Amino acid sequence: MSVPLEHYISLALLVFSIGVVGVLIRRDLIMVLMAIELMLNAVNIIFVAVSQAYGGGDGQIMVFFVMTVAACEAAVGLAMVIAIYRRYGTIKTDFLRILRG
Repeated sequence: MSVPLEHYISLALLVFSIGVVGVLIRRDLIMVLMAIELMLNAVNIIFVAVSQAYGGGDGQIMVFFVMTVAACEAAVGLAMVIAIYRRYGTIKTDFLRILRG
């Protein structure tokens, strides 16, 4: 017995929504990066579920590309967070709005 595609889409929608809320609400840059990772994982769930449902391997191949982008995003994002912390002593997003001015 297989799980219907709609359940995977519902799960991905829930995970993506949690990620969007995390990006919009959180004040800590590391938590914002984690929320972006949640959104990327929701996309991966969709790719794998649709690929499995329709019998193609294209979605599973795309997951490797998304995982590569996520790894690069994490490395560059954490490097930027460390640089901001060393320079300004905080990683709160409220402080970064002052720098925009």
